[in-house]
Amino acid sequence: MTTHGTTPGGTAPDDATRDETDVPWRALDPRTVAVHCGWMAAPLASLALTALATGGHPGDRAWITLAVIAATFACVTAAGLIGWSRTRYRVTADSFELRSGLFVRRLRAIPLHRVRNVDLTAHPVQRLFGLVVLRAGTTGATGGRDGLTLEALTRPAAERLRAELLARAGGGDAADEPVLSTGDPRWLRYAPLTFWVFGGVFAAVGAVWRVLDDLGVQPWRIGVVRRAFEQFGHSALWLTVPLALLAVAAVGSVGALAVYAENWWRYRLEWADAGTLRVRRGLLTTRSVSIERARLRGAVLREPMLLRAAGGATVRAVAGGLGDSEENRARSTVLPPAPRAEALRVLTGVLAPPGALPPPGVAPVGEALFDRRELVRHPRAALRRRFARGMAWAVAPVTAALVVLGALLSLPVLLYCAGGFLLLATPVAYALARDAYRALGHGLPDGPDGHLLIRSGTFSRDTVALARTAVLAWTFTDTPMARRAGVTTATAAVAAGEDGYRIPDMAAGEAAAFAHAATPGILDEFLAW
Repeated sequence: MTTHGTTPGGTAPDDATRDETDVPWRALDPRTVAVHCGWMAAPLASLALTALATGGHPGDRAWITLAVIAATFACVTAAGLIGWSRTRYRVTADSFELRSGLFVRRLRAIPLHRVRNVDLTAHPVQRLFGLVVLRAGTTGATGGRDGLTLEALTRPAAERLRAELLARAGGGDAADEPVLSTGDPRWLRYAPLTFWVFGGVFAAVGAVWRVLDDLGVQPWRIGVVRRAFEQFGHSALWLTVPLALLAVAAVGSVGALAVYAENWWRYRLEWADAGTLRVRRGLLTTRSVSIERARLRGAVLREPMLLRAAGGATVRAVAGGLGDSEENRARSTVLPPAPRAEALRVLTGVLAPPGALPPPGVAPVGEALFDRRELVRHPRAALRRRFARGMAWAVAPVTAALVVLGALLSLPVLLYCAGGFLLLATPVAYALARDAYRALGHGLPDGPDGHLLIRSGTFSRDTVALARTAVLAWTFTDTPMARRAGVTTATAAVAAGEDGYRIPDMAAGEAAAFAHAATPGILDEFLAW
């Protein structure tokens, strides 16, 4: 039995056309079968871990778990063998075709003119065998996983196939522009300035704890763990708690450095040709993401609080054709945490027309676009609303909980703690609210054909530069409290990135006029002149 499938917008060639063509089918590299043996690492690691934790005497539950893992490994490996032997692909004059399946044969085809990016990735086992995975993405309207994936090819074959697909898709000749950015080992100092310094440690400990529990090992009964808890409980908490936090921060920092190096080592951002922006990165797992210039709708300068305090920032592309929301977040980053000056230079190179990127050491022309003085300030009501939200969602609940517990348990110390917390947290909430208010801004600083700028946030301050022609619609949202304060939230809908970008708490009387100035014609039928 044979079925013919297509991706959205594509059609498979009919049988007559397929019989007449002389384009041969190509096979995947036979080493793909060996890569599937990497599944053996899971049961072997589980066996070693269980034997270590139980002193060489794993229980029945552990053996059953390992048997299930081994059976799963065998099934998956067999499926991989069958899949490799029955998978073929080819590139015809009009389409990229993939044939697969044993009992039900499938033929998927995408028109070459719909190919928007061709990405290459390789995890450590694939790199050991010199293989990569190629994924050709299309312009799916749903933002889903539209495209074809080949797993796996040798790197030279994948590079040739990517060049062939992009050339036939109309990617253009090689660009004369310089490389936008390359990795610098000094950027590693920005790696620990994230939430995951603490969150990553707890997530890793929780994952190990759950694996041990699934294997029938009770982690709290392991000698080292039991002794650590006993010693911690009998020590001076005023000393051990800070030391424990320092230890977690140290371990988290090392982990953050390792993750940063794995994700961004050998980083290189360049225009692969006149119409394709390419990001290459990775230490153990290599990644190569391509973004078509025609699909770029803007960029985001992201400055989390700790990174901002150290003078760093990251850059994300606002582009269509990068997959669903999860894929978009993973593939849209074009610059890792780096100095802010480098972020502005990269952002200028991404947004500017070809040939407009200044050389290193020269102030980027786009820096003026992100000057706070170029943005419209929001009304003071936005400050009051942020302070009120901070008090309502953070300060008041903790204070109330301490007061209730103190009253119910007849513990005056909790009442004192509630008063102390209120006195200390109120100025902190006001400082954060003021910082968030100072970050608010929007503007049209570079003429009618330029970009729409939106800035907001305090824990993660984002400055969004959107091509004004990319805005498809506007949504204005308010609440009874917002109407009373005279503010509204405008959202610019864009068929890329996060799909919508909010301008929170702008003056209600200016929102429609600003949206009309940014995108003339969209609101004409709703405005009364």
